[in-house]
Amino acid sequence: MGMQKNIIKIEHPRRHHMVGDGFRVSQYIPGYGREMSNDTSPFLMLDYNTPWQIPPQHGHRPGVWFHPHRGFETVTIVYSGEVEHQDTAGHGGVIWADEVQWMTAGSGLLHNEFMTENFSKTGGIQHVAQLWVNLPKEHKMTAPRYQALTRENIPEVPFDGGRVRVIAGEFWKTRWAAQTFSPVELYDIRFDSKGSLEINIPENYTLMLLVAEWEIQANDKTIENGNIVHFSRSGTSVLLQSDSITKVLVMAWKPIDEPIVQYGPFVMNTEAEIQQAFDDFHAGKMGSLES
Repeated sequence: MGMQKNIIKIEHPRRHHMVGDGFRVSQYIPGYGREMSNDTSPFLMLDYNTPWQIPPQHGHRPGVWFHPHRGFETVTIVYSGEVEHQDTAGHGGVIWADEVQWMTAGSGLLHNEFMTENFSKTGGIQHVAQLWVNLPKEHKMTAPRYQALTRENIPEVPFDGGRVRVIAGEFWKTRWAAQTFSPVELYDIRFDSKGSLEINIPENYTLMLLVAEWEIQANDKTIENGNIVHFSRSGTSVLLQSDSITKVLVMAWKPIDEPIVQYGPFVMNTEAEIQQAFDDFHAGKMGSLES
């Protein structure tokens, strides 16, 4: 076992806000009202929609209407519920429970996110996490891209007590083919019963864990449901133990040490690039809703 990574911070944001009328989220990164920073680079933001009972809707689909993005990627992880997406780069589809959508906004697009018509009619539990992942300066203006990571194509690595769903990166030599612009490890770990698992993350990587169901012991410290844990960049090893059905999202990445300038839905390296993003958006260069 390698040198353990130290826990440097545990947070449990309890303040919710609405994104559109379909997502009741707490902002875990950078934290509501805080500026994005290199402390969690390249993770810019994590909005976490804790399990939320949606009543049946009558002729209405909750969600968020078309809005622009430039300069980063959104990674949407659906634990429960159904999220339908459409964008002006010609992509679209449904993210079902236990699936992930990896959208590269790059040079810019407009997209929307709504509950599916069927889920809106029946209601149910919605439980979703969305990460904003920075793009390195050289890839900020890359062409938009859409990767649908379905239940069928997310590989699972069994361990004694559960399984690791490899969304990105590599676990025990099992690799996922998600194309990323910087080194990344993203695992959806499911304990199905009592068990333990050692995860190894390269030295000097950012590492965070989000406990999405039940609770976990991380290096012998109890991490409650809904908590996010920030680890030191030094060290390589974390021991996870659970005594029940548990879901843990593991986020690890090589930091991108470049300036971050964010304004609303745009994340670039300079103020001038933000102004250019607004000019391009108003000029219709990120796509138009008119067919």
